[in-house]
Amino acid sequence: MRRWLALLLFAGAACAHAVQVTDDRGLRVDFAQPPQRIVSLLPSLTEFTCALQACGRLVGVDDYSNHPPSVRALPHVGGLEDARIESIVALKPDLVLAPTSSRALERLQALGLKVLALEPRTFGDVQRVLALLGPVLGTPDAAAVWRGIERDLAAAARELPPHLRGTRVYFEVSSAPYAASESSFIGELLARLGLRNVVPGALGPFPRLNPEFVVRADPQWILVADDDATRLPARPGWAGMRALREGNVCVFTAAQGDVLVRAGPRLAEAARLMVRCLRGELAGQGATR
Repeated sequence: MRRWLALLLFAGAACAHAVQVTDDRGLRVDFAQPPQRIVSLLPSLTEFTCALQACGRLVGVDDYSNHPPSVRALPHVGGLEDARIESIVALKPDLVLAPTSSRALERLQALGLKVLALEPRTFGDVQRVLALLGPVLGTPDAAAVWRGIERDLAAAARELPPHLRGTRVYFEVSSAPYAASESSFIGELLARLGLRNVVPGALGPFPRLNPEFVVRADPQWILVADDDATRLPARPGWAGMRALREGNVCVFTAAQGDVLVRAGPRLAEAARLMVRCLRGELAGQGATR
């Protein structure tokens, strides 16, 4: 009798956890129990997993996952274009978290691995991915993680001095130049802080711009990675822009850049970095003078 009772309780617990979700490909993925061996193929998905208290279940990550520091010691298995399939299979994952843009998706599924394809790109996506992954991982209230992000974002916005509200800014994500527009999650961050993005959302989230566009927009502040900051004045016409004339340039380190360009649970940290720069509290501010 005791054995039967134990089996019934076990079956009841398994049924209680049974979860069915739809990923960003529109495919249904079923989980009878929380996955215990997870491979993540996108830095933001790695960070989501850890934010939901499941970092210890990661057995492998992509080559660019570096936060929290504990994941740096895990096997790294490639990136979007060059995921090492054999290395992933050898880790025996019961779940692979991958972006929809990964070239490895079909091959991994063909090999019998359970794949959940998620690619957060907006504020709404961050909230949605948290809400979806929480039940899958069987972790505590994912909504509480989102509420913490929202609370810390509001706190960061309050730290921006009133005279800087409405400041016109240009955020460069790559030196082509590619910029973050109003429709990107970075643009959403800027708006939440009360800043004005000079790149309209109609151009797409991360458009490649003609450098003359930025000259005409004449932003009051430029936010850029440290690799590209010293080359800004050499671009035709850029030296005369207000931001460069006045030394209003936020220069972010590679580690800070990782925080800023990932649509994940560190959104509030990204907001704080922006505010600290505009307040003159980052070492790289005005480095192009």
